[in-house]
Amino acid sequence: MSEDLKRLNKYLSEAGYCSRREADRLIDAGRVTINDVVPEMGTKVAPEDVVKVDGEIIGGRQQDFVYLAFNKPVGIVCTTDTRVEKDNIIDYISYPKRIFPIGRLDKPSEGLILLTDDGDIVNKILRASNNHEKEYIVTVDQSISQTFLERMAGGIYIEDLGKRTKTCEVKKIDKFTFSIILTQGLNRQIRRMCEYLNYEVQTLKRVRIMNIKLDMPLGKYRELTKEEFINLSELINDSIKTFDPNPINLRRNRS
Repeated sequence: MSEDLKRLNKYLSEAGYCSRREADRLIDAGRVTINDVVPEMGTKVAPEDVVKVDGEIIGGRQQDFVYLAFNKPVGIVCTTDTRVEKDNIIDYISYPKRIFPIGRLDKPSEGLILLTDDGDIVNKILRASNNHEKEYIVTVDQSISQTFLERMAGGIYIEDLGKRTKTCEVKKIDKFTFSIILTQGLNRQIRRMCEYLNYEVQTLKRVRIMNIKLDMPLGKYRELTKEEFINLSELINDSIKTFDPNPINLRRNRS
């Protein structure tokens, strides 16, 4: 029946394989098949159809999604493309089910990152307009001045991106260390902000994403607790689910 049919990009998203935007790219590249036939964009999938990506069968929506918190070490790359990157996050964790990172920490950074097979929650969390907090601890190469703290908090114009960062909360921890809470995810944002003020980031660690705190050893992961997931769901309850004309790339560098 027609109500059982589902658009192919939605099918791949609900299966936890990727976002709908990424699914469109895969379909356009001819990497997706339905019953071993390359479909057109917009094709719908019936319950009995067999969907494959690069020859791998992709199942339907799973009843129990996976939600992991991982303490990423420096040197690990947050990509799902295991064919390109040797030190990628998927091979490092080696989880028995297909999962993908929500957002990204760049290779020289460490700390908290979430992984899941729930495509819907990815879209909600990654919306910069939803003002979801992410907290970082940063060390720099010179003494932190009051002027530095005030300018970081007030927003920095990133010339090559053509935009100013949102106001944020910045606190000095010691002579070379500060904490910063962001509600957006521009490319290498903290590093670029510091560079603009002639500071160089020495270490960068993400210690919180909304209500989820970094509390596991470096290189280890754990499942979200029931309470964490309930609180997280409440925080993203009003988040935009559809993509805008300039979607967030899941593989883009974030901090």
